[in-house]
Formats: sequence, structure tokens, C-alpha cells
Amino acid sequence: MRPRQVGRRAVLVIVAVLAAVVPGTAVAQAGGPVAPKPDSHCSYHFSTGETLCFKTLAEATAQSRDARGDVIQATLFADPNYGGGSFTVYGSGMCEKDGVVNFQINLPDDWKNVVSSVQPWGGCWIWLYPEPDLGGERDGPFKENTPDVGSMLNDRTQSVGLS
Repeated sequence: MRPRQVGRRAVLVIVAVLAAVVPGTAVAQAGGPVAPKPDSHCSYHFSTGETLCFKTLAEATAQSRDARGDVIQATLFADPNYGGGSFTVYGSGMCEKDGVVNFQINLPDDWKNVVSSVQPWGGCWIWLYPEPDLGGERDGPFKENTPDVGSMLNDRTQSVGLS
């Protein structure tokens, strides 16, 4: 064997050992590192476009209710069964059942491709989309608490429509 080949093999062995032993060194099959899911609890307000983040879901929803008269329309969760971080969407009122999306949001970068479970509120139905601006084939409507959004858009949602 040539020395150069031995060097490459040694590097591959070291990388494999590190990936198995050291947390956080794993590489995704697609070739890049796996982005961590959000662990904070954020609230987004349609009226201002403002996002506020807190350590707990209770803090996020209490702060938002105290500060504004907005209605909770949806809560998105990073993990199945309403676990991990949360992203709660507030609007000026209840959703109407008029056959159209009443409210839409492009998720912030740290919330793109992480949604795994959802809770609709305020009479809203949740539609999940794999592209910004409600693009691509949508999934939904999620009309009730859904502990697992299913394989179609799990960890693939980039925008959300509420109707």
C-alpha cells in the first residue's frame, strides 16, 4: 500500500471512532451535521411580526396573554407528543371557516424543518407546507391536537397556514 492510502484509512477510522464515542460529532447521511432542534418556547404575533422566546411554554403563553389581547391560533412543537421547544402563533382573532387561509407565516430559520406535532387553537385549522410562502404540497388540515404530524411533513415544514 502507498502511504497516502494508509493515511486516509487512518483518518476514516478516527472519524468513525469519534462519531461512535463523542456526542455531537455524528454526521447526517446527507453529508452534513444534524442541526439541533429548538429547545426554547417562542411566541409569534401576527399584529407586530414580533417573536419573543422564553425558557418554558408557560412563560411564553403567560407573557403573551398579559401583554396583548391576541388569540392563540396554533402551537407547533419540535418533537412528537408536544415535546421539545414550542412556537405559539397569536393573531388578532379567531379563524373563520371560509375555505381560505386566514393567516400565514414563514417560519424563522431555527424553526424550519423541525415541526413534529401541533395544537390548533382559536377555531383554526393548521396547514403545513414544505416551502416558504405556502409553497409545495401541503399537509392538513390538522383540526385537533396532533401528537405526530406524520411522515409527509415531519421535520420538513417551512411555512404554516391557518384557516
